[in-house]
Amino acid sequence: MELTQAQALEYLRDLFANRLPFHQLMGIELHQQQDGSIELQLPMRPELVGNPAQQILHGGVTATLLDVVGGLTAFSAVLKTRESWPKELLARRLKNLGTIDLRVDYLRPGRGALFVASGTVIRAGNKVAVARMELHNEKGSHIAFGTGTYLVG
Repeated sequence: MELTQAQALEYLRDLFANRLPFHQLMGIELHQQQDGSIELQLPMRPELVGNPAQQILHGGVTATLLDVVGGLTAFSAVLKTRESWPKELLARRLKNLGTIDLRVDYLRPGRGALFVASGTVIRAGNKVAVARMELHNEKGSHIAFGTGTYLVG
């Protein structure tokens, strides 16, 4: 079965948003922007606090959001390289999707009611892709930046 590029992107988004238990446990919400880019949102909850005295987001949650949006952004770029995707090939490549390297620069404590993660592709090859990610709160304050290298093929 062949999927169009749009169907393949929707399949990827559905996988990340609805079929990965850890993303659901965290409460990650996937939003598509008007320009077609992906944005992840995470409402603050008591379970996500890493410093009870300051009530700030756990650093591992920050890293997770950056990693998830980086992988999603990187693989989305790969999907845009073909007009159609055999579903079997898409499933095989998604099975191999993984993080090779992740760097997180924490800029300030994670304070806010809502955290928004976005990413851009620096390079998308046939096997490896590199993305730059950022996390900010609902007021636009940058919480962290990240760079991730992902196995995409």
